[in-house]
Amino acid sequence: MARLRLSQIRSRYEAGQPIPMVTAYDAPLAQAAEEADIPLLLVGDSLGMVVLGYESTLQVTMEDMIRHTQATVRATETPFIVADMPFLSYQVSVSEAIANAGRLVQIGGAQAVKLEGGTAVCDRVSAIVQTGIPVMGHLGLTPQSVHQLGGYGMQARTEVEAEKLLEAAQQLEAAGAFAIVLESVPEEVGERVTKTLHIPTIGIGAGRKTSGQVLVTHDMLGFNPRPAKFVRRFADLRTPLVEALRAYNEAVTAGTFPAEAEVRHASFPNFNDAGTSQ
Repeated sequence: MARLRLSQIRSRYEAGQPIPMVTAYDAPLAQAAEEADIPLLLVGDSLGMVVLGYESTLQVTMEDMIRHTQATVRATETPFIVADMPFLSYQVSVSEAIANAGRLVQIGGAQAVKLEGGTAVCDRVSAIVQTGIPVMGHLGLTPQSVHQLGGYGMQARTEVEAEKLLEAAQQLEAAGAFAIVLESVPEEVGERVTKTLHIPTIGIGAGRKTSGQVLVTHDMLGFNPRPAKFVRRFADLRTPLVEALRAYNEAVTAGTFPAEAEVRHASFPNFNDAGTSQ
C-alpha cells in the first residue's frame, strides 16, 4: 500500500470533501489512526505537553520531533504525515529552516512539515518548498508564540486582526504552502479565509466552515482533564485505563496475580517441579 499523496489531498479539497487530521506521536496511536482511515497525521509539537509533560511546546527539540516522527512513520503505511518544526528550528535563519525541514523528511520520514506564523516566515516557507518539501502553514493561535500572545485565547477577534490574518494566509499561499491550520479564530474568520484561499484550511477551534478539522488525540480521547472549549471528547479512555491499573494493583497486592493457571501457562512444559528435564 502506498502513502497518500499531496495530489490526492488536493483532489479531496477540490471535490469539497472535508479533510480529517489528528495528531500522532507513537506507534500505537499512529496504527489506530490508520485503522480508522484518518488520511492526515500530524506529529505535533503538542507532544511536549501531552507526552513529555512540559507546560508548553517551547521545550520540544528537533531530536524529539525526529524520534516521534520516525515512530509514527514506521507504524503506518498509508496516511500522509506532517511533522511540526519546533521552536527555534526555523526562526533563526532561512538556511537553518531548510536544514531542519530536511532532517524531518530525510531522517524522520515525514512527507511535509508545518511552520507557525505569517508574514515573518514566508521566506522560510518559500525556501523549503523550493527544496521540494511540502509546507503546511499555521495561523491564529500559534502556541510557540504564547508569551507574545499573552496566553491561549481566541485570536482575530476584531476586524483589523481578521484582516491581518487573511493577509498572512494569502501570503503563505503565495509562498507555496499547500494548506494552512487555523487555530482558535471565530467561525466567520475561518470561513472568510477558507473562501478566499485556493488551498485547504484545517481548523482547530475555527468553526465548521474550514476545509478540514484537526484535534489533539489526547484531548479527543479524554486524557486531558481540561481541554479547550472547542474540543469534543469522542471517548473517555482515561477512566478505564485507571480502572485497569487499579485492578492490577489490587490483584498484585492481594496475591491473586499471577493465578495458578497463569503460572502453569507460563511454565516450561518439559520440566518437572525440581526443574530437571523430563
